[in-house]
Amino acid sequence: MKALIIGCGIGGPVTAMALRQVGIEAEIFEAYGQGADNVGSFLNIASNGLAALRTLGAHRKVLATAIPTPRMVMWSGSGKRLGEVANGLRLDDGTVSHTVLRSELYRTVRDEAEQRGIRVFLGKRMISYEDTGPQVTATFEDGTQVTGDLLIACDGVHSRTRTLLDPQAPAPRYSGLYSFGGIVEDAGVSGEPGVYNMVFGKRAFFGYTVAESGETWWFANLPRRLGDVPADWTPVLAEAFEDDANFSAGLIRRGGVDLALPVHDLPPVPVWHRGRVLLTGDAAHATSPSSGQGASLAIEDAIVLARCLRDSGGHEEAFRRFEAERRPRVERVVAYSRTISNSKAAGPVARVFRDLMLPFFLKRSASQESLAWMYRYQPSL
Repeated sequence: MKALIIGCGIGGPVTAMALRQVGIEAEIFEAYGQGADNVGSFLNIASNGLAALRTLGAHRKVLATAIPTPRMVMWSGSGKRLGEVANGLRLDDGTVSHTVLRSELYRTVRDEAEQRGIRVFLGKRMISYEDTGPQVTATFEDGTQVTGDLLIACDGVHSRTRTLLDPQAPAPRYSGLYSFGGIVEDAGVSGEPGVYNMVFGKRAFFGYTVAESGETWWFANLPRRLGDVPADWTPVLAEAFEDDANFSAGLIRRGGVDLALPVHDLPPVPVWHRGRVLLTGDAAHATSPSSGQGASLAIEDAIVLARCLRDSGGHEEAFRRFEAERRPRVERVVAYSRTISNSKAAGPVARVFRDLMLPFFLKRSASQESLAWMYRYQPSL
């Protein structure tokens, strides 16, 4: 059996490795003419995502490029400590959640896939596919075609495959937030390494952690009308934090803003598969970054899909089993993440209510068991 993997982000290489581990050949087709070696800021790989990577024997190389971030402390914009929660749960070997540059994670999983004999083709933007029943053929913008037994979509929140599979599929929905991030060397910021400090500011949300090296890794979420893009984000974002009792405005001015992206997620997608075509990762269930679960869910998908294909009588049964196992979990994570995003975009009245109620919520959530449903999920292969 041969699988055509559409998209070489994080999910594509991991899915190809998982399929190869159960004896299914896989090739990856990426729309862009060059890899994402310098794309994106940084992201969280929760302990459940690392457990899934460990199943493939691919977690150690990822950990080597990442920094451990097992805890989160919440603050108000006035400087009041609101509470603390775990950022994931420790695995049985002591591994905790980590933060990694997206480019490093991409490079690591892509290189690992290629070292395992998986071919990656760049500049292959799929424009259509034909499912003939016995096989499926993908047609690319450059006029070339390739035929396989399965077509697995790993092409992200703006998936072309999703639209081809179901023209009535819901479009990505804007969260109301723009996302920013950066790393500042020698910022002079004090803080315990491994702790994310999350600040619910008066007009925007700010998060940061201090690495052992002394670098400050920061991100921000700014409520903004979609498409309202200034010529220079740096003064706009810094001004949003001027009235907060922390150093965020000065740090942003010092480091500048190089990357600004609108945050989207997906409402429930009715059709995940049809015939020999299946959606996975963000193509099926994109979540906002607020849960820190996007990459982890895609990695989990890869493990579950490979197992279902190995243990089922055919691809249709495998796809049904995959959806039945994954849909309840991922839709719960998407909803949970959207709730957090909404709290970041709160108006003046809602903001006061949020800051009053958040300490009680955090006390209830401080127990590791409160989020065990999210972090203790460890699919086997």
